[in-house]
Amino acid sequence: MQSENIPGLAIAVTDRECLLRLSTYGVVDIAARLPVTPDTRFQIGSLGKPFTSIALLQLCDEGKLDLHAPVTQYLPWFEVQSDYSPILVHHLMTHTAGLIRGTDLAPHGLYESWALRKTKVRTPPGAHFYYSNISYKTLGFLLEALTGQPLQEVVRSRVLEPLGMTQSDPVITHATRQHLATGYCGFYDDRPEHPSHGLVPAIWAEYGTGDGCQASTAGDMSQYLRMLLNRGRGNNGCLLSEASFDLMTRPTIWTGYNHYGYGFATYSVDGGTYIGHGGGNAGYRSAIMMNMDAGLGVVFLLNVWGEPESIVNAAIHVLAVLQGAQDEAELPCLPSAREPSLIANAADYVGSYRSDHRTFRLTAEAGKLLLTYNDQVVVLERRGEDCFYVGHPDFDLFLLDFQRHSGEVVEALHGSDWYINDRYSGPLQFAYPEAWEVYLGHYCARNPELSHFRVVLRKGGLVCVSAWGISEALIPLNDGSFRVGSDEKTPETLRFGAVVGGRALLAEYSGCPYYRAFTP
Repeated sequence: MQSENIPGLAIAVTDRECLLRLSTYGVVDIAARLPVTPDTRFQIGSLGKPFTSIALLQLCDEGKLDLHAPVTQYLPWFEVQSDYSPILVHHLMTHTAGLIRGTDLAPHGLYESWALRKTKVRTPPGAHFYYSNISYKTLGFLLEALTGQPLQEVVRSRVLEPLGMTQSDPVITHATRQHLATGYCGFYDDRPEHPSHGLVPAIWAEYGTGDGCQASTAGDMSQYLRMLLNRGRGNNGCLLSEASFDLMTRPTIWTGYNHYGYGFATYSVDGGTYIGHGGGNAGYRSAIMMNMDAGLGVVFLLNVWGEPESIVNAAIHVLAVLQGAQDEAELPCLPSAREPSLIANAADYVGSYRSDHRTFRLTAEAGKLLLTYNDQVVVLERRGEDCFYVGHPDFDLFLLDFQRHSGEVVEALHGSDWYINDRYSGPLQFAYPEAWEVYLGHYCARNPELSHFRVVLRKGGLVCVSAWGISEALIPLNDGSFRVGSDEKTPETLRFGAVVGGRALLAEYSGCPYYRAFTP
C-alpha cells in the first residue's frame, strides 16, 4: 500500500461454502483518518459488467432474448456507421462489435449510445476484441427495453437480492455517497502521476449504466464470488443455468492477454483455470479472481485510481499453490515493494542526448539511471519497457520514451522534443503539412475516462499523448479526421475544429468534445 500510494483497501477470500477471511487496511478518508471497515462500500467499476451479462442470460433462458439477434431488433434507434453485417447482442457482450471504448460525453449514457451513429466501425463484428464500455452501456438499455424496468431495479431484483447482497447499491447516486469510501486520485490530472504529488478526492458523479455502476463491500462481493465458484448456484437457488454459466465464462475471443467471454476474462495459471475481471471508476480500483479448480476466490477493493496488479498477482500465486497443496506445502513469499528506480539494463541508455531546445546526459550508477540536466541530477523511474518518469519540472508533463534501432537505444521522445545520441544515424529533417500546426496543443474536458490529452508533432507526425503518458500516432483519414493509433482496426478518431487565430479550439475524441486549454 505504501509503494502504490493506496489509502484504503479491503480484501476478501472465499471458498465455495463460506467466507474464509475479510481484511481491511488503511482509511476511507485521509483527512478524517477514518478506518476502512467490513461495512465500507467501494465503487466496483467494471466488476459490474457481469451483472449485466447475468441478467441478459437469465432473459435468454426465459426465451425473451436471442443473443445472436441484431441489436436493432430490441433497440430500433441503435445505429453505427458500418460496411459490415449487423452488430449482434453477442458482439456487444464480448467486446467484438468494433465500437469505440466510450467517452462519458453526457451525464447519462443513453445519449452516448445514441451518438454511436456518428462513429464508424473498422472491423467486421466478431473479428476483433476491443474493450468497449459503450457496448455494455448499450446492453443496459437493452435490458431496460426488455424488462420495462430501470437498470437499478433489474440489477437489484435479478442479482443483488437473490444473492443476499444487502450492502450493495445497484447504481451510484448521491445517496450512495453517504456510505462510500472517499475515492482519491493524484493531485495532477493532466500529467503522469507520481506519489510525490500527493492525493486529492477524485471527481464525483452519479452513474447508472450497464458497464459497471455499482458500489459494494468486500463481504457482499464474496457472496457473489461463491455463486460463481458454484457455477451459477447461490444460497437461494440457481441464479444462472449451467448452460448460461458456460456461455458467460467460455473463452470466446483472445484479447492479447487472455480470453474473454460474456463479462469475464479466462486465464490459465500454473495449470489451473481462473476467471476474473478488473474494474475502475474515478477514484476507485477493484479486481476479482477465482481459481475454479480449487474453488477459491479473492476480491480487492481500493479507494484510489491505482494499480493493484501486484496484489492480485500475489493472490493468484497463493491460490495456485493451494489448488493442489498438502498441509505441509509452503506458500510463496509476498512480493517485495516495487522499486521503479532500479533499472536492470540502465547501461542501455547511457549517453548524451540533444534536441533543438536542450540537452541532457544519462549515466548508470548502482543499478539506477541518472539524468543530468542544467547541473541537476535526477533519478529516473521506469514506467514501461523503454519509458521513464523524470522528476523535474521541465519534464513532468510527459514521460521520456526511448526508441531502439537494431536493439540499441538511439533516440528519446518527450512531448514534442526529439532527442538523439551519437548512435543515431537516421534522417534529421521530416516533412509534414503546415496545416497540422493548427492542431498542436493541450485539450481537456470534465471527463473521468480521459480528462486531458496533448497533441504534439514528432518526427513529422502528429501524436496524441494522454495525461497518463500513453502516446498514440494520429493517422490522417479521408474525411479530414485522424485515427487514434497506428492499428488499422482501432475505431477511435480525433477531429479538430473551431480554428481561431491559427489554433484549433475544439478536438472531438470519438465524438466527445475537448477544448483547448490555456496551459501548455
